[in-house]
Amino acid sequence: MPRTLIILALVALTACGSRQDTEDRDTGLRELRNASGAPEEFSIVPAKPLQTPETFAELPPPTPGGANRTDQTPLKDAVAVLGGSPARLDPQTGIGAGDQAIVARASRFGRQPGIRAELAAEDQAFRERRSMFNWRLVPSDTYNRIYRNQTLDPYSSLATARRAGALTPTAPPE
Repeated sequence: MPRTLIILALVALTACGSRQDTEDRDTGLRELRNASGAPEEFSIVPAKPLQTPETFAELPPPTPGGANRTDQTPLKDAVAVLGGSPARLDPQTGIGAGDQAIVARASRFGRQPGIRAELAAEDQAFRERRSMFNWRLVPSDTYNRIYRNQTLDPYSSLATARRAGALTPTAPPE
C-alpha cells in the first residue's frame, strides 16, 4: 500500500510540472527555438563593416526604424548565393512582375482581402478548443496530435483519383 501511494504521489507531482507545449504559447505549433532562455550562439551576428562614401550626397536619407546599411541580411545573402534576386525579399507595395500571373490565376474566382488574419484567428480558436482535451503525461508532437482527424490518407485519395479516371503518378507501396 505505501508503494502505491508513493507512486501515485510521484505521478501527481510530475503532472503538475511545467509543460513546454507550444499550444500554451502563441509562437506557433512547432517550436524550433531555444526554450531554455539561454543565449543562442548562432543568432549573434556581427554587423557589416562601415563604409565611407566618396561624397555625402550618396548617403540615403535616414529612416527611423528602417534598415541600416551595416545590418546583416542573412536571408538576402542566402538568396543571392543560391542565384536568386535578393531585391524580391524587400517589402513591396504591389505584386511583383514575376508573381502577377500566378496571383491572377489563383484569384480568378475572387479573393478575400483579410483571409490570412481570419484563418489565423480561426486556427487559434480551434487549437484552444482542442487543447482542453489534449492532455498527455508524456510530451508529443502538438501539431500531429491536434490535426490528426484532418489529415488525408494519401493512398485512399490516390485510389479515388484513379477510379475517377485522373492520370496519377506512381506511388510507393503502402
